[in-house]
Amino acid sequence: MDSLEYSLFRYERSGRKLAFRAGTLEEARAWQVKLRRKLRELLGGFPRRVPLEPEVSESVELDGYTRETVLFQSREGLTVFSYFLVPKEFKAPGPAVVCLPGHGQGVDAIVGMAEEPYQANFALQCVREGFAALAIEQLGFGHRRDERARKEGPGRTSCQPAAGAALLLGETMIGWRVWDAMRGVDYLLTRPEVDPRRIGMMGISGGGTTTFFTAALDRRVKAAVVSGYFNTFRDSILSISHCMDNYIPGILKYAEMYDIAGLIAPRALFVESGTKDSIFPVEATEFAFQRARRIWELFGAEDMLEMEVFEGEHQFWGKGAFRFLKRVL
Repeated sequence: MDSLEYSLFRYERSGRKLAFRAGTLEEARAWQVKLRRKLRELLGGFPRRVPLEPEVSESVELDGYTRETVLFQSREGLTVFSYFLVPKEFKAPGPAVVCLPGHGQGVDAIVGMAEEPYQANFALQCVREGFAALAIEQLGFGHRRDERARKEGPGRTSCQPAAGAALLLGETMIGWRVWDAMRGVDYLLTRPEVDPRRIGMMGISGGGTTTFFTAALDRRVKAAVVSGYFNTFRDSILSISHCMDNYIPGILKYAEMYDIAGLIAPRALFVESGTKDSIFPVEATEFAFQRARRIWELFGAEDMLEMEVFEGEHQFWGKGAFRFLKRVL
């Protein structure tokens, strides 16, 4: 009568039709095409591209960098709020990182405008490490919440009604956010400061989710840093209570998380996990990483996959991640 036991019983019998089973490079590439197509479908598909119509509403000179507030159109009826940060000594065209916050106060908490320790102002860290950064507000967070969430306080999100609305429409919040991130890459390609061959993506928690799936689907992302997310569906999303924005109907009929990671190969992926992360257990992260490693090995790209386990909780760490980004971007 245990609901989790039944869920695990079903998991073991799910089959996962598009799990990685390739034995040659040619088979691996054909597998990537099939799984990428199915993943896009399960996320709800993507709309046609509308004009970005970017608008810089504010530009501020700060200590060692410039911060612009940028609005752009993601799809019909939807505007994205973001900050574009460029170091003062930036040599253009240079590397840029799309930065995606997790649940909480939103994008202000990764650019030094709000205090949220677990996010560690990682977009600002990118700038201090020499990268340009496009910090995107995820739908349902911060500047892109509904009115009820705004009234309830700065850390309240509107994920649940919005993610539910996506499901009612036959789509997913992951799909909505991934499309925003892909349009963020489109925007970076309009900036003369950015080298289009050196675009990375970085996120913590819910931002790690979007980073992970965007990198799997958009090959313009040359390097991805996934903090506090990469795991197995079995040990985290299926077994532990999460926000509704984490769910993709039908995904376990086709793939586990480590299979989806293989869509990033042979491009660069860095994973970090805290030893005390209570919602993405580190043991499952280590297991998933070893399973994913087989895919990079088949591509002959073992040096493009790294992981760091640190003593800590569900938080951004970044020590090895920035060394990795400097090497691969």
